[in-house]
Amino acid sequence: MDKARETALKIINAVHEQEAYANVALAKELRKGGLSDMDRRFVTELVYGTVKAGETLDWIIRRYINRPISKVSPIIRDILRMGVYQLKYMDKVPDSAACNESVELAKRFGHAGVAKFVNGVMRTMVREPEKGAFPEGKGNATVQLALTEQHPEWLVRRWIKEFGYDEAAKLCAFNNQQAPLSVRANTLKTNRSELMLQLISVGVDCQQSVFTPEGVIIKSHGSLDDLQVLQDGYCQVQDESSMLVAHVVDPQPGELVLDVCSAPGGKTTHMAAMMENRGRIVACDIYEHKLERVRSNAERLGATIIDPMLIDAREIWQEFPQEADRVLVDAPCSGLGVLRRKPDSRWRKSPELIKELPKLQLEILRSAAAAVKPGGLLVYSTCTIAHEENQDVVKAFLEKAKEFTLENAGERLPVPRDDEMVQLYPQRDGTDGFFISCMRRK
Repeated sequence: MDKARETALKIINAVHEQEAYANVALAKELRKGGLSDMDRRFVTELVYGTVKAGETLDWIIRRYINRPISKVSPIIRDILRMGVYQLKYMDKVPDSAACNESVELAKRFGHAGVAKFVNGVMRTMVREPEKGAFPEGKGNATVQLALTEQHPEWLVRRWIKEFGYDEAAKLCAFNNQQAPLSVRANTLKTNRSELMLQLISVGVDCQQSVFTPEGVIIKSHGSLDDLQVLQDGYCQVQDESSMLVAHVVDPQPGELVLDVCSAPGGKTTHMAAMMENRGRIVACDIYEHKLERVRSNAERLGATIIDPMLIDAREIWQEFPQEADRVLVDAPCSGLGVLRRKPDSRWRKSPELIKELPKLQLEILRSAAAAVKPGGLLVYSTCTIAHEENQDVVKAFLEKAKEFTLENAGERLPVPRDDEMVQLYPQRDGTDGFFISCMRRK
């Protein structure tokens, strides 16, 4: 039995049947050891590739079976998905290996009849690849793009309507790229130049971010568990676009700052560094285990002014009525701006989610606003590119909150932009998709 493929199957099945996160489940399995470096790389590619391809693989499989795919047992479905991914997308894997190992897995997790079924499907795919060819021609542009770029058709259709076909295609292609690792220099302990020297000294290939003065892009690295500067709190993993939020908030030493949706604490600890550990940051979340991550990050980074609080952001105004100098609402959102970082995420989104979230986002924003003191700032951010969750929420808030005025968020960035409300698009800006707006209480 091929241990690498069996490991990959276990992770993929956990993602599909237990709603595990691919990156978390993968890291957990790889930490157990027992695999060579080559096998670890193979497992990583197979897991991320199979999970990301999602419905595209199912579409292909349907062309080769005479029963609904839902009638195939979950573990056998995943064996077929893995097999198809190897046949269609992993050029270095021989067709014979993909077929034989899929059959061996079917024997291990099924019975002789199931193994025969898998063997028949896989061999037919090799002999008759044209049956699984994607549709082309007039009227098939949307479905072809969705299948080719491995995105839900509803989402591709939405983006074509919003951006046009060519830009929608660029966005899909961007989401399929491997996201670089970016870290923020923790200025409580070091600065960017010193951090880069430390990274270079241990063989890490890195470069400065062009978006933010603390940002470092790491182009190649080993295990993060072995990256000592990270473990010792000299830096924090954080995307460039996420680092921009603290600069828009611009917290000052000695102030009271509320981060009402703080976990896991990237922006919280960034603000603590900008405040030079002077003042107070109340970091809120509704889950204790998420607050533990905030505490852990704060301790590692030496951010001593962070005060975690277990509270629903919709109630924060009761605890701090018009008391805070600055309030950050990094709202729960659909996450359509960070799909490249989460291979399983694109298949867990829905149009309904985008319709439901603005109500919650507006409730949180209104509660947070009531905690802002006169003259204070309210910053609203998300990691999505859906206008319903971004500009539309801010406009709905300002229509009734006449005591707030919209500031120019673009002017507050380290590299200013001509955007009153900042919307970063992956295909245009080369970063995660992010939205940032800023409002001031009169």
